[in-house]
Amino acid sequence: MSRKHDSGGSTPAIHALLEAGVDHGVHPYEHDPASDLSYGLEAAAALGVDHDAVFKTLCAYVDGRLSVGIVPVTGMLDLKALARALGGKRAEMAPPHDAERATGYVVGGISPLGQRTRLPMAIDETVELCDRVYVSGGRRGLDVSLAPADLISLTGAVVAPIAKES
Repeated sequence: MSRKHDSGGSTPAIHALLEAGVDHGVHPYEHDPASDLSYGLEAAAALGVDHDAVFKTLCAYVDGRLSVGIVPVTGMLDLKALARALGGKRAEMAPPHDAERATGYVVGGISPLGQRTRLPMAIDETVELCDRVYVSGGRRGLDVSLAPADLISLTGAVVAPIAKES
């Protein structure tokens, strides 16, 4: 996959979508660093989309291996469920620095697409209830939308119940 950025401010996530020929939308919004909302809830509000269709990308260590859990922004990642989904026994959240180094994105803009290192991924089963889902486009203030099946296919994610209510 090409890692070059075009002069239009594209990201590796958008390049991954373009290279795969996947139907997608690009949704920039004004990120407010002073917002009391989480990055995902801020995106949903700014874009005027259903919170249940916006998913966040979280990095965790599963049995010592960096992995990714993708859950709705309205919920939390269930670490035990993530470990089970990825065939492990124990999971713990990764420090932000580790997540940024492995993915090539900054916290609040980590996309499950176009990551620097291909990591094992699991996505919450509620993804299948959506016609389109929104995930980070690779920077704060940018989301992309695509069909759940395309997100699952492009990431190689396992679909499992990995979210819990916050």
